[in-house]
Amino acid sequence: MFKTLSEFADSWKNESASTQRILDALTDSSLQQKIAPDYRSLGQLGWHIATCIHEMLSRTGLEFPAPEGEEQAPSSAAVIADTYRRASAAMLEAVQTQWTDADLFTRVNLYGEEWPNGLTLRILIQHEVHHRGQMTVLMRQAGLRVPDIYGPTREDWIEQGMVPLV
Repeated sequence: MFKTLSEFADSWKNESASTQRILDALTDSSLQQKIAPDYRSLGQLGWHIATCIHEMLSRTGLEFPAPEGEEQAPSSAAVIADTYRRASAAMLEAVQTQWTDADLFTRVNLYGEEWPNGLTLRILIQHEVHHRGQMTVLMRQAGLRVPDIYGPTREDWIEQGMVPLV
């Protein structure tokens, strides 16, 4: 749980930059990639991440612009990436201008449970990390290069003349 706005802002800036790198690496043709039938596609996962910021945090009373068409993922990777960029920035600005550190301890009913706002912000990040992991597998299946997130990728190791671990 976050206890200060600055603590959240620092974490969000780092994690959302990683999410943005993933979304910026998508191509229109990769958006239909699925692990198996009846699972979310790469595009659906990206759109879910982009739209969930508003869906989750508007429940806390924060006000910021919502992405349009939350139900249906667009067929454009650029639209998904740009929507995330705007939603991420708008949410961070809303948190920093509409809340104080004390508001992080305010409890709000989210999904049938009472969560302090500071926990909601932590869960928002963990939710993104969870879906980013799913997306990297689908990106590999779609033939895309996965950007580094918490360390070098296989391609990074090879480019540095190192033998990647298998």
